Amino acid sequence: MTLIAITGATGFVGQALVDRALEAGLEVRALARREQAKRKGVTWVQGDLANPRALARLMKGAEAVIHVAGVVNAPDAAGFEAGNVEGTLSTIEAARKAGVPRFVCVSSLSAREPGLSDYGASKAKAEKLVKASGLDWTIVRPPAIYGPRDKEILELFRLARWRVLPMPPKQGRASLIHVDDLARLLLALVPHSRGTFHKVFEPDDGKPGGWSHYELARAIGWAAGRRPWVLHLSQKALGWVAAADARLRKDKAKLTADRVRYMCHPDWVVRERLRAPKGLWQARIETRQGLKATADWYREQGWL
Repeated sequence: MTLIAITGATGFVGQALVDRALEAGLEVRALARREQAKRKGVTWVQGDLANPRALARLMKGAEAVIHVAGVVNAPDAAGFEAGNVEGTLSTIEAARKAGVPRFVCVSSLSAREPGLSDYGASKAKAEKLVKASGLDWTIVRPPAIYGPRDKEILELFRLARWRVLPMPPKQGRASLIHVDDLARLLLALVPHSRGTFHKVFEPDDGKPGGWSHYELARAIGWAAGRRPWVLHLSQKALGWVAAADARLRKDKAKLTADRVRYMCHPDWVVRERLRAPKGLWQARIETRQGLKATADWYREQGWL
């Protein structure tokens, strides 16, 4: 049975990845900061990316590591540097010491534009470390990820219920992907297939040209059972909202100045030439139906 090591296994993407790995009959060893409930097929290793001993236990005997762990929101550049750059370096070093040949790294489309945000800069640095690692690496740059358990896009669903949905400037477009489709791709990359070595892939839901901010807002509204007024805000206006959010929720603020700079970039559409080979993987979940199922899940959990 194939043993894979997973970092970030308790997060949004990590939980979906563990679920799909178990369904595929794989054995999982997963890193977690806190003690986790026992689960058949999963060996939990308590620790974090700054703990060399925990990483050594995580990697021992693994045939591949899928590095999901990362920081998506931080109060300053140092927070992103610690989580995304130093954390990736520690994971690479542990994989090399343990002799794990296969390294699949979850990055972000933000790495294409490192000058826009501290988050994007940290992801770009992490990618450079992976490429220089000497391992059989593959980098996956997902666009906006949605699905059950996600707490980022949840805020848009909540706003849609109030029949108003503030969005970035009208001219922007972005791609999306359901978390289960992303998890399937990450697992498809585990086997030793030279056609995927030393490659960067940008997966999405298959919608040509991505989604305009207006289209996405209306799709979220439909999924939430509402027809919201779509309010396109300028970068300056979003900056004011971010400042207010920082005053209100401090370090737990969801809309930060760093995220505003990222959101207002007009092109977060995946590039055709960097799509994963169709023979390896294709998205299965149509986005409108995926958003509807996500809204239903939120309601079942009492989140919406």
